[in-house]
Amino acid sequence: MLYWLTLLSDGGDFFNLFRYITFRAGGAFMTALVFGFLFGKPLIGVLRKRQGKGQPIRDDGPEGHFAKAGTPTMGGLLIIGALLTSTLLWARLDNPFIWIVLFVTVSFALIGFLDDYAKVSKQTTSGVSGKMRLAIGFVISATAAILAARYHPEALQNRLALPVFKDTLINLGYLFVPFAMIVIVGSANAVNLTDGLDGLAIMPVMIAAGTLGVIAYAVGRVDFTEYLDVHYVAGTGEILIFTAGIFGGGLGFLWYNAPPAAVFMGDTGSLALGGALGAIAVSTKHEIVLAIVGGLFVVEALSVIIQVLYFKKTGKRVFLMAPIHHHYEKKGWAESTIVIRFWIISLILAMIGLATLKVR
Repeated sequence: MLYWLTLLSDGGDFFNLFRYITFRAGGAFMTALVFGFLFGKPLIGVLRKRQGKGQPIRDDGPEGHFAKAGTPTMGGLLIIGALLTSTLLWARLDNPFIWIVLFVTVSFALIGFLDDYAKVSKQTTSGVSGKMRLAIGFVISATAAILAARYHPEALQNRLALPVFKDTLINLGYLFVPFAMIVIVGSANAVNLTDGLDGLAIMPVMIAAGTLGVIAYAVGRVDFTEYLDVHYVAGTGEILIFTAGIFGGGLGFLWYNAPPAAVFMGDTGSLALGGALGAIAVSTKHEIVLAIVGGLFVVEALSVIIQVLYFKKTGKRVFLMAPIHHHYEKKGWAESTIVIRFWIISLILAMIGLATLKVR
């Protein structure tokens, strides 16, 4: 919205700053951060009052989690509120990719909100059925994929770009939409599975979002794409503003989610943020890089899939408990140790993901 202040510029004054994506990204970050600090405590108070007993704790979960009983959930509302405010304020609202990622984020946030509401109102760990969540998620993702393909350059439409073999484009044809659906829904649910310890999910999300934001900015500039030898997608640079909002809102939330958490993100936040990462990857043609940058989320999801399939086949478990962060809890690792080590892994994976921009 503030971009339109450039209409008041003569080309060399303060208003000219609003032309620059980097300036507006900084503004989005600060706006989201201040939003988190201002509204975090009041929101937690409202959630605690409304929810009473807070998020239900699984009976079969790690013993240390019972001490968290009474902690309110739906803290993702704080992140989404900060993200929406900062993006609508600082991004160009005539940019289609901004509306695609906002559509996915808000839609998945609504699914998560309904799931969280069902859990706290009925005081059960079962909310909206998994099949229903997947069905709605696939519809949302299909819509986003179709829109993204429409605004991709003709040479890239319905094609999969590879991060190292940059001259290779795989023509998926009609399979592009199903592929993109799997990327977005898979990302949403992988982040959801990772959100099991205080502060565990939000920092890797911020790291992944920051990395994808840099990639989006590079992909949206002709000069950068020529130097880095990546495919140019006009308009994706504005996504940096969106990711800056995630980073600022995430820091504001982490202030209250750091151990011991005063509020949980809930499905409201984890599904929305995971879906947002998937939508960004599809928009920028970096779906494979998302699997690298978000490798921690991939491992968390795979640990659940492996556990379920192996148990059904043999009646035995590969991990002491899935997702894998609970396995390490069962092995006696301190929660803070798991969280910080997983943060470190996320940073390493982000560096690898950024390196693919120049590797050939």
